[in-house]
Amino acid sequence: MLGYVTAEGRGAADRLLTELAQKLVSEGWPLAGVVQLNLERSPDRHCDMELQVLGHTHSVRISQDLGPHARGCRLDAAGLEQAVGMVEAALDTGPALLIINKFGKTEAEGRGFRNVIGRALADGVPVLTSVSNANLAAFLAFSDGLAAPVTPDPDSLRAWVEATCTAPHS
Repeated sequence: MLGYVTAEGRGAADRLLTELAQKLVSEGWPLAGVVQLNLERSPDRHCDMELQVLGHTHSVRISQDLGPHARGCRLDAAGLEQAVGMVEAALDTGPALLIINKFGKTEAEGRGFRNVIGRALADGVPVLTSVSNANLAAFLAFSDGLAAPVTPDPDSLRAWVEATCTAPHS
């Protein structure tokens, strides 16, 4: 009940999970989680990263503007933790699926959405996320054999959801 995609190309996994979430929400699927929106800025600046919390009308900024020449981590830990709290509260509503934009460096280090993923799985809620090659070993260690790769295309993602999750009642 733990699926993951590894997509090549900047923002490819974000786009795939966002498209899937939008389609499922439009069909009435009860979802919890976050998808990442990358808001392009000027060519000499990094994009702004925001998490759209599923089931909410607003997004949470998770990046800091450190200037055009900054090389350090741009993650805004306070923004990430705000989104984590909102998603954790949403698990109480009994979603059919938890979508987490990625199992990233923060999760690999034991923070971020790591405990939310664990709680969802313990509660029987399927989880779908993305993982970069750089964090794959940590993710596989965390998942302890429970994770299944999903081909990074819309049809494969949809097939995984339909095979794994209970469809909403119409």
